[in-house]
Amino acid sequence: NTSYKASRPLQIVLALIGAGAFEGSIRWWARKHRAHHRYTDTVKDPYSVHKGLLYAHIGWLVMRQDPKRAGRTDTPDLDLDPVVVWQNSYFLWIAPVMALLLPISVPGVLWGDWKGGFVYAGLLRMAYIHNVTFCVNSLAHYLGEQPIDGRNSPRDHLLTAMITLGEGYHNYHHAFPSDYRNGIKWWQWDPTKWVIWTWKQLGLASELQRFDDPDIEKCRLRQQQIVLNQEKEHFDWGVPIDILPVMSWDDYQEQTSVRKKSLVAISGVVHDVGEFMEKHPGGINMIKSGIGKDATSMFKGGVYDHSGYAHDKLATLRVAGLRTR
Repeated sequence: NTSYKASRPLQIVLALIGAGAFEGSIRWWARKHRAHHRYTDTVKDPYSVHKGLLYAHIGWLVMRQDPKRAGRTDTPDLDLDPVVVWQNSYFLWIAPVMALLLPISVPGVLWGDWKGGFVYAGLLRMAYIHNVTFCVNSLAHYLGEQPIDGRNSPRDHLLTAMITLGEGYHNYHHAFPSDYRNGIKWWQWDPTKWVIWTWKQLGLASELQRFDDPDIEKCRLRQQQIVLNQEKEHFDWGVPIDILPVMSWDDYQEQTSVRKKSLVAISGVVHDVGEFMEKHPGGINMIKSGIGKDATSMFKGGVYDHSGYAHDKLATLRVAGLRTR
């Protein structure tokens, strides 16, 4: 994600350790990862969670994918990086050494436990690393909240962060993919960002990318507004004023004086308070005194400065807009 620039020695070390995970070369993995970001949750997403949690976790790796549906990505920077090219070219030699030969040899040579080295340092270690990594593609798109962006599936959850060493704040990662952090708060579990920060202090990494707090907060507020609007749809907020029928002042007077309807005009909107009068906390006579009149000042502080609930209740009683006299 170009979140920081590693020094050449660090690049080589990471290339070797990464090969030891036995999860494909840097070039192969980066190409898939970029396609995942570019085509998230679409048919071109190599590990879309919409194809199922198990598919996103490991199914994409063992099931044949249609090459015609593969998402195309730009990789010229990878093709020009000597460490990436070297690791990709010799991956089938480097990976077995780093994934099996070296981990098995350490306990085998030092205390003679070749079998334990093969089972624990070799097979079980790789199985553990694979599942931790794959949780980023599955759990991080299935479990948790979406505080930054709710358009796609990436989510934030502490459990996923604990399992993946910080990758659990995945909603943020997809919104700001080039930020070297996943957990942007000091209390969020993201040891990976502290490792990268430490590399910088040691001169092993530079150009750490991070987004400005105001830009992050704007995204957070926009998502909160979207969620709030969705929640508001479950409640009755009254007929929108712009689609109400229009009533003239004379019509309003006729409806109240001749037809004896319990209508009250407030802020240019006519409200039918007939069924509500007996429930009015201030008494029925107070409302009756406003029937057939412009009761705006009465409602908004002249008699009583009504609460937010009162304004919401009033909105549900709208019946018409009032044309200016």
